[in-house]
Amino acid sequence: MIDAIVVPQGAEYKAVCRAIDKEKHSSLAIISIPMGINQAKVAAKIAYLKSLNVKRLVMMGLCGGLSKQYSVGDVVLYQSCFDPHKQISLETDRELTTTIHDYLPSASLVTSYTSDRVVNLASEKQQIYRTYQTDVVDMEGFSYLQLLQKQNIAVAILRVISDDPQHDIPDLTQAISDQGELKILPLTVTMLKHPLAAIQLIKGSLKGLKKLENTVQKLTSITNI
Repeated sequence: MIDAIVVPQGAEYKAVCRAIDKEKHSSLAIISIPMGINQAKVAAKIAYLKSLNVKRLVMMGLCGGLSKQYSVGDVVLYQSCFDPHKQISLETDRELTTTIHDYLPSASLVTSYTSDRVVNLASEKQQIYRTYQTDVVDMEGFSYLQLLQKQNIAVAILRVISDDPQHDIPDLTQAISDQGELKILPLTVTMLKHPLAAIQLIKGSLKGLKKLENTVQKLTSITNI
């Protein structure tokens, strides 16, 4: 059904790799991407996917909740991604999304908001929801979806919520390098400056990563990959 799983590098990528039976799914490509959007890095990843002749892929990882309807640990399947700068939405591949939802009916069908930075304040998350009626937020969805669609690659996006709209998390924007990697020292300083928000982030991330791992196991065990 799918040729590749695309997931942000770091803890999310490691969680996906832990869940994959490499002997059983040796032909399934697991591809890490930078956090956020680095145009040069994105172009390189798209070219690599084309070289592998990927036709259908699932983007996976964590996301933030904007709607109070959803909680940390909930699995969500994107129907569309919204770009606030371009003021347009793009739909994910309907057939692939429907097929995955048939296998994973507990996954909630949602609309997403793609941000160019970390949305860390509860008040801002709630404002985005009121303004755009989008359910979740991430930093990669729209841009990758747009570029992959131009290459005629069918895309579904399956993520796990790791923070909710009721709590602040630390602002990690300065801790993410231009290459889409976490910078340890700025990350540590930010976490120490905001200990309560840091605890909220850590708890949510651990729960989200565990659920992400379980979701990958379910997806690969019940589909003909």
